Amino acid sequence: MGNQKKCKVDNVTIAYLGGGSLGWAHILITDLAMEEQISGSVRLYDIDYDAACQNAAIGNNVTAMPASKGKWSYTATKSIEEALEGADFVIASILPGTFKEMHADVHTPEKYGVYQSVGDTVGPGGIIRSLRTIPIYRDFALKIKERAPDAWVINYTNPMSVCVRTLYETFPQIKAFGCCHEVFGTQDLLASLLSKLRGINGVARHDIKMNVLGINHFTWVDKMSYLDTDLMPLYSEAVGKFSESGYKHHENNDPELSVFRDSNIVKFDLFKRYGLVAAAGDRHLAEFMPPSYLESPQTVKDFGFALTPVDYRIESRKKLVKRRSALVSGEEKITLAPTGEEGMQIIKALLGLSDYVTNVNLPNSTQMDNIPSHAIVETNALFSRDCIRPLEAGKLPDDIQNMVVRHVYNQECVVKAGLERDKPLAFNAFINDPLMAKVSLTDAKMLFDEMLESTKLYLQEWE
Repeated sequence: MGNQKKCKVDNVTIAYLGGGSLGWAHILITDLAMEEQISGSVRLYDIDYDAACQNAAIGNNVTAMPASKGKWSYTATKSIEEALEGADFVIASILPGTFKEMHADVHTPEKYGVYQSVGDTVGPGGIIRSLRTIPIYRDFALKIKERAPDAWVINYTNPMSVCVRTLYETFPQIKAFGCCHEVFGTQDLLASLLSKLRGINGVARHDIKMNVLGINHFTWVDKMSYLDTDLMPLYSEAVGKFSESGYKHHENNDPELSVFRDSNIVKFDLFKRYGLVAAAGDRHLAEFMPPSYLESPQTVKDFGFALTPVDYRIESRKKLVKRRSALVSGEEKITLAPTGEEGMQIIKALLGLSDYVTNVNLPNSTQMDNIPSHAIVETNALFSRDCIRPLEAGKLPDDIQNMVVRHVYNQECVVKAGLERDKPLAFNAFINDPLMAKVSLTDAKMLFDEMLESTKLYLQEWE
């Protein structure tokens, strides 16, 4: 039979940690329904058991739809152990804490002149979020080791690098990786530029090939092509034309979504400064830099992106809760249409149904030069039957490498501080973040203590 792939796999068991999700769970349900090559069962675990029950009802309703190709049974579990027992795949997608803690992460630093556009990965908000996430993920890893040691673990939770690093530090043999769709936006941007500047229409995102290297939300691209065409000259031309006005490749007239505004001006500015394409969105990229892009709300506006207030997320959640109730009752139905995520392609590849290449977050082995071997990096990898093979991405230029490595080592400090409950080390990581550059040591200590107090419920093991 050689390398011939299987046609179908039945009885696949997926454990979903965070199964009461209002976003990712519905994406999973949609993608499973549209995939006819695999079927099985999904166990939904969430600290909000009722939310998991509602998603189980939605999943079973979707499976019963005539248009559903994949046949899955959904059940909510009251314990994480029950969800994990013998699972083939574990998906982790949670909100670490509540929007109350997230509000403190994002908005408390503003009293000291520190602005954050997202606040979930780096910056003072990302670090405090990390500290309360680490104990949760340590527990996940221990439970996976006990109940599903051979499962493939797919993480969608931010802070991505810290989550995946904690899993491996706790259970070194875990088969975990992190998925993020940040690079997809740059592929979509390039497809749009091919249309606008070259008259080449109908290019699909996955037809644009990139060499990705860096860390989550601070990824870079040094090679990119469409068919046999190098796209660097196209991107350079676009920067020359749109670096001041910006370029919106996704037109959306919904005023509510202005809080996610992104005109690619930060991305274009970084290209002018460093000569490589920064692959994440502007709201994430700005947070990895010194506060030149986030100096003030007006600065943010000048660079064409937005500060996303947590109050917006709170109001948005209320609407999503209402929609979920409508989906449970049957008043509304999930539309079976492609979501654009790659989870199903990855799962199919790991089951031996295909091979697949995409960008993922994994411990560095040989894929990136001059990055510690244990650090979590984001590069391309080849997925095949029960195997992930990271692809060698090479080395970043020294000036970019210097910025990336600073965050790598700071994230290492955060993980160590979180696992060892080391408050002085956590504070050192806090003040070493570039966004804290203009905050005095005295003010930084006050801010750190105030933010820790806001998240103390999740740090009960700390002295």
